[in-house]
Amino acid sequence: MTQNPSACNITELLAAVIGGNNQIETAQALMSRFDGNIRRLYQAHPAELAKVKGINQTSAVRIKAALNLGLRINLPEDARPVINSPADAAALVQNEMSLLEKESLRVMLLDTKNHVLDIIEVYVGSVNSSQVRIGEVFKAAVARTASAIIVFHNHPSSDPSPSPDDVAVTRAIHQAGNLLDIALLDHVIIGGTRWVSLKERGMGFG
Repeated sequence: MTQNPSACNITELLAAVIGGNNQIETAQALMSRFDGNIRRLYQAHPAELAKVKGINQTSAVRIKAALNLGLRINLPEDARPVINSPADAAALVQNEMSLLEKESLRVMLLDTKNHVLDIIEVYVGSVNSSQVRIGEVFKAAVARTASAIIVFHNHPSSDPSPSPDDVAVTRAIHQAGNLLDIALLDHVIIGGTRWVSLKERGMGFG
């Protein structure tokens, strides 16, 4: 780690985070429990990590913190980045949302100059027109007097292709935004390493 961290494999990196005696063996046991899958390790609860011999609660929390810290390396240093395109918006959430096991609907709040005010998770579960309450989508935007929003949700299947429900939800949010004078700039679907802009495809924005 001191000489060249990029040359370390995942087990060696984990060992450095775990520390203490037998850190390599403990890291190997941890990776073995999750079939060598770093994505599953990221998704696991600290209590599940602590079931591995040599991992206590403190170590488990440290591992979770290290994995989340690594995700944020691509976040802009500016606390209020400007969104100029769907790609700009997707870049802020894709690393994290592509790892989620369940669908999550999030709302990016923007000011009049398209600076990001915040990103709020408003729903976890199947994103369909019968379950998503449109009022909840705009709740934070109204409270923060946001001028516009961008909506995101993920497809755990890694296929970002919009479904009929995705289009229906987009249409409902777009229409509600027109009434509230809070523009829906886009609805971006995250699927693994890919994403789809419904605005670019003209779906739900008629």
